Amino acid sequence: MTAYIVRRILVSVPVILGVTFVVFALVHFAPGDAVRIMLASERVTPEMAAQLRAYYGLDNPWYTQYFSYLGNLLRGDLGTSVTSRLPVSQSILRRFPNTLQLTFASLIVALVIAIPVGILSATRRNSLLDYLSLTTAMVGVSMPNFWLGLLLLLWLGLQHRLLPIWGIGSLSNGLWDVIRHLIMPSITLGTSLAALLTRLTRASMLEVLSQDYVSTARAKGLAERIVQYKHALRNAIIPVITAAGLQFGALLGGAVIVESIFAWPGMGRLAYEAIQQRDLPTIQGTTLVFAVSFVLVTLVVDMLYVLVDPRIRYD
Repeated sequence: MTAYIVRRILVSVPVILGVTFVVFALVHFAPGDAVRIMLASERVTPEMAAQLRAYYGLDNPWYTQYFSYLGNLLRGDLGTSVTSRLPVSQSILRRFPNTLQLTFASLIVALVIAIPVGILSATRRNSLLDYLSLTTAMVGVSMPNFWLGLLLLLWLGLQHRLLPIWGIGSLSNGLWDVIRHLIMPSITLGTSLAALLTRLTRASMLEVLSQDYVSTARAKGLAERIVQYKHALRNAIIPVITAAGLQFGALLGGAVIVESIFAWPGMGRLAYEAIQQRDLPTIQGTTLVFAVSFVLVTLVVDMLYVLVDPRIRYD
């Protein structure tokens, strides 16, 4: 296992390098003068523009800028934000835990819904429950996050005033305050994922339940619950873990709309604000963090396979 992890980390290095170059190219080769866009709200003189270009190294050739950027990354320096004048790493460290909190809560919501419903749908195939779950899953996949978020905000937040409509809770006010602030954003972000995982759990369970070893377990007289949860589910859950892990990585970078609707101070909102303000160091820093997080999540998913199915070995 250790050798496999080392190999995966070494393979991830070219991937991350490729991501840094693509992000660098998209940002620096985009149309328009980056300096004038960054200072759009100020009266920019040619001297000010020249000083800012020199400060950020924008007056150097693109390849010099790129290698300088890589060198700073190796030292842990993600640059300085143009708008806040703070180190980008400081802004990321302040926002990233909030996005992790929202993403974990959304994943929990999705799994709590998807796995039980998917199992019941598979074990009661062609029943009313099966058709109802498939229809609900289709609606969930088709429903835009921003539309559901606005509905929850209007209904639970403004009309009935059951939940706070913006911001993040604080543990100093109690755990319930944190949970109340998490409910609507996590449901909004986790609904489409729950629909996807429900269909995947159902399909995987149906495939496993038709295998010979399941029929053999039933022929031995084992209770149906043991057959379903001990023999079938452990094999059927592997594709679900794969999808959930990949979607978790996608949720980290895809929570921009949800964080904007609920004024959630996370990485997605930070990236969105940086794009609006053409804050080049922050755009590069947030994108790099998203990419590294996705690579780490896929590595963790591979290690979870061994815990779920002991027959899997990476030696």
